[in-house]
Amino acid sequence: MLAKRIGLALLSLTLLATAGCGFKLQRSYSIPVELQQLHVSSTDQYSELTRFVKDRLRINRVTLASAAEDTPTLRLVSDSLERATLSLYPTGNVAEYELIYLVTFTVALPKQEPVEYQTEVRRDYQDDPRTALAKSREMELLTREMRVQAADSIIQILASIGNE
Repeated sequence: MLAKRIGLALLSLTLLATAGCGFKLQRSYSIPVELQQLHVSSTDQYSELTRFVKDRLRINRVTLASAAEDTPTLRLVSDSLERATLSLYPTGNVAEYELIYLVTFTVALPKQEPVEYQTEVRRDYQDDPRTALAKSREMELLTREMRVQAADSIIQILASIGNE
């Protein structure tokens, strides 16, 4: 009986300590009230990035709405993937790339001008011409992971808008 009470007290103390220090689960953000209903537009509504952003918004309990004059709008303007050479083999072939995924988006609150934001994700990618098939699959997985990270970054930026 006493052991149960001590265990319950320790559990309660742990919960209070983690809640009091601002601890939040990863990918759990407090989206401002003015963005709880949001219209998402994109040049490609069926792109992987658009799907990831909409999924992250739903996870954070944001209602996706149709375009209206009094509804805030998140517009995914552009996304691009660039490669920069980091190192070469002695033969002159590229040994390692840096992949740079850049997303530009705007947020327009009702009766305000849109504000443009950018988020950038970087990854190193080693290229071995002897394993071309495996490397193309690895490149697809890296690109997908970079889009997920960009979508998370967009949600972080949205969460910070109310704190500006």
